[in-house]
Amino acid sequence: MTPPTVLFVCVHNAGRSQMAAAYLQHLAGERVQVLSSGSEPKDQINPVAVEAMQEEGIDISANQPQILTDEQVQASDVVITMGCGDACKFYPGKRYEDWELEDPAGKDLETVRRVRDDIRRRVETLITEITE
Repeated sequence: MTPPTVLFVCVHNAGRSQMAAAYLQHLAGERVQVLSSGSEPKDQINPVAVEAMQEEGIDISANQPQILTDEQVQASDVVITMGCGDACKFYPGKRYEDWELEDPAGKDLETVRRVRDDIRRRVETLITEITE
């Protein structure tokens, strides 16, 4: 059986979607395929998000923000959006979820940790739902 593909999308692909993708890859391993992109990607990952994830033993420092493409959406079984509005095209047969999460851009480490922990809880629930 082919593992499900999950696409995480936020505006800048520098914080929330990167943390979510890293957690899903870390916690689910080979059971899922993970994609991450943004509607208006920044040129680098949020350094505070990198620091918060390093506290969890997950290194996202080498990741590069990616631009959202139709091909990514079409290749995905689950599309998780995080504050990017209508940037994602809707394709029938996909599971869409919008996670309302605070944008960690420009926030302090304590705030980013709160966002990170919220993302981890949501990712753990998602793993249970899509790999059973």
